[in-house]
Amino acid sequence: MQIGALGDIHGEFETVHGIMRRHVEVPLWVCVGDVASNDGEYFTPEVPIYFIKGNNEDFDVLAAAINGHLPAPRLHYLRNGGPHLVGPWRVAALGGTFAPSWYNTPSSALPPSKGRKTSAWTLKLGKARDDKRRHFVRDEVIACRTLTNIDLFLTHEAPRPFYPAGRRIDAGKTVLNDVLTAMKPRLHLFGHHHEFTDSVRQGVRSIGLDVVTKSYLLIDAVTFKTERLDT
Repeated sequence: MQIGALGDIHGEFETVHGIMRRHVEVPLWVCVGDVASNDGEYFTPEVPIYFIKGNNEDFDVLAAAINGHLPAPRLHYLRNGGPHLVGPWRVAALGGTFAPSWYNTPSSALPPSKGRKTSAWTLKLGKARDDKRRHFVRDEVIACRTLTNIDLFLTHEAPRPFYPAGRRIDAGKTVLNDVLTAMKPRLHLFGHHHEFTDSVRQGVRSIGLDVVTKSYLLIDAVTFKTERLDT
């Protein structure tokens, strides 16, 4: 059996439908965040998707998901921590972005956006910089570091070193390397940068995924052999 892996979706729902129709044999997919469209909408996939938060989401929808309300049928939100049972895998999640000024704040105290939904043209819920629920925090990192026997670790941010194309600044986050060292998952996937990379960090294979309009992965559920396919 193969399980699919999607990078940032950013509302490209028809692209995801097309990918799924191309691989009807794949029973479920995972996603590294940024699922919502610019106006904060979600969609109903044809087969289940299990996703973590990115920095561009409707965080009110994700808060409701934590309380048992799916964003949409077959669209499952994995809150930070774990382990989550996804098909045959034990999955750990650390979604969102790193912000030093909010890192020591309890996740429950991260303030929501002060904005209001006025119209589909003005609303960009996940992109509103005043919604601090887009970040992960220290307590969530510590919780992830205690997890063992994890098959798949999903993050939105990249660990170090990570140099996006054309940039000389390392965009990776050291706290993710610390988690990789402690957790030792069989595979790590991340997104956020819309760029495919495949490397080994802390002895763990760590793959950065393209945005879904470029490519996606199929992963053997037993051997973890991966196949990258152009969209």
